[in-house]
Amino acid sequence: MDETIDSPTNAHEYSVSEISIALKRTVEDAFGNVRVRGEISGYRGPHSSGHAYFSLKDDRSRIEAVIWKGTFGKLKFRPEEGMEVIATGKLTTYPGSSKYQIVIDNLEPAGAGALMALLEERKRRLQAEGLFDAGRKQLLPYLPRVIGVVTSPTGAVIRDIIHRISDRFPLHVVVWPVRVQGETTGAEVANAVAGFNALPEDGDIARPDVIIVARGGGSLEDLWGFNDEAVVRAVAASDIPVISAVGHETDWTLIDLAADVRAPTPTGAAEMAVPVKVELEATLTSLGARLRTCTSRHLDRQRQAVRSAARALPSPDQLFALPRRRFDDIAGRLDRAAVAAAERRRARLSAIRLSPATLERGIAEARRHLARNAAQLPRCADAYFERRRLRLQTAAARLTIEPFARRNAEARRGLERAALRLPRVVDALLAERRKRLAQATRLVDSLSVKSVLDRGFALVEHEDGTLAKRAAEISDGMRLALRFADGTRSAVAGDGSAGGEAPRQRPKSGTAKPPSGQGDLF
Repeated sequence: MDETIDSPTNAHEYSVSEISIALKRTVEDAFGNVRVRGEISGYRGPHSSGHAYFSLKDDRSRIEAVIWKGTFGKLKFRPEEGMEVIATGKLTTYPGSSKYQIVIDNLEPAGAGALMALLEERKRRLQAEGLFDAGRKQLLPYLPRVIGVVTSPTGAVIRDIIHRISDRFPLHVVVWPVRVQGETTGAEVANAVAGFNALPEDGDIARPDVIIVARGGGSLEDLWGFNDEAVVRAVAASDIPVISAVGHETDWTLIDLAADVRAPTPTGAAEMAVPVKVELEATLTSLGARLRTCTSRHLDRQRQAVRSAARALPSPDQLFALPRRRFDDIAGRLDRAAVAAAERRRARLSAIRLSPATLERGIAEARRHLARNAAQLPRCADAYFERRRLRLQTAAARLTIEPFARRNAEARRGLERAALRLPRVVDALLAERRKRLAQATRLVDSLSVKSVLDRGFALVEHEDGTLAKRAAEISDGMRLALRFADGTRSAVAGDGSAGGEAPRQRPKSGTAKPPSGQGDLF
């Protein structure tokens, strides 16, 4: 018996893989090279494999996108969330999930307007953080010993800077090589500025006194790496003064706003960093000559002033004539006064006669004086101690316990009066608190959900217990719960076609179903 089942049609049978491969080939042949404009959505940076996965969307549609690792490293711009771009690549499908996606070969912003909008938004955000404030700016050293330059080592910019510095004031220049265009520009420049700041003062590599970040002119896309947020933060956090010399005078980037000084060109940055040695030498020579001339003139003026003052002063003989005459007079009188004083002292000594009888009379007089004082001493001591005793008795009479007893009695009576008033005060306070509690209870009851449900209202809830607040949240066939004051009933949302009829009661078990087209609430 033939077990083959005849197909009702002549259509060929395909396997799922055959269909997926056929669709993949068809899509790739029809859309081998396309340009898609859209907004980046769901971008989280490169995957651990190096590939980047995200979506492009507009106001109505969405398409998956992927950038392979090899292509991602060659992009001029790093994709950012919400950025409007133009992606060039080919459409393909992924059989594993039956989805189509665009494999991007090139990515560019959707016009300069989009770049400027992104730049202005970044500028406002960084300015709000205070990274561009004038108070953060540092003064450039007048005569630096070492200059650090962050630029490409193979371009004409570094040669122009070194040549200009050599012409003006030859000194040591340290170059930190970086890429000045491309995807890695921002990270390399930020690392260079941070690296210069991390150099020790006495290390093998001289730490620069000023940093020049330089690049030649170019379009907005070419200079985009110097608008990187990492570069702006590194320049703003630099302890070494930074001169920004990116592009021509008409070009501007965010690093110009964060740097301490902005130069119109790289050559102008070299001129700002160092003075002209020849001019300094000429200035020093001129100042030295002026100093010598001024010193000579000052000394001449002082010498002339001394001569003029000397002519107005009297001679030494005239100055010392009068004092010398007075000295001679006093010296003559001094000799005579000394002789007369000696004679007076001799006469007084001659008039004094010392004898034993004179000494005995003096001693007897001193003994009588001491005896009188000794006889008066007991009476004086008794009188002194009596006065002290009277003073102590007076003080003891004043120190009694009666004032303290009166104060304690008054305090006890005050406490008794307060104890009598306390029950009335407590009762009044409790009554006031009970009244306020009753008012609050009535207010809570009037505002509670239960009181609203008691007035005939009902709450509509989803199956998960959340409250349905809008009709737009409920679709036909959705199971709901109606909460009344006395319980909860389940319901199924209908399409509302019988809105003009009176609501029917829920049919009891075993009753006939409502006619077709008529919704049933329960």
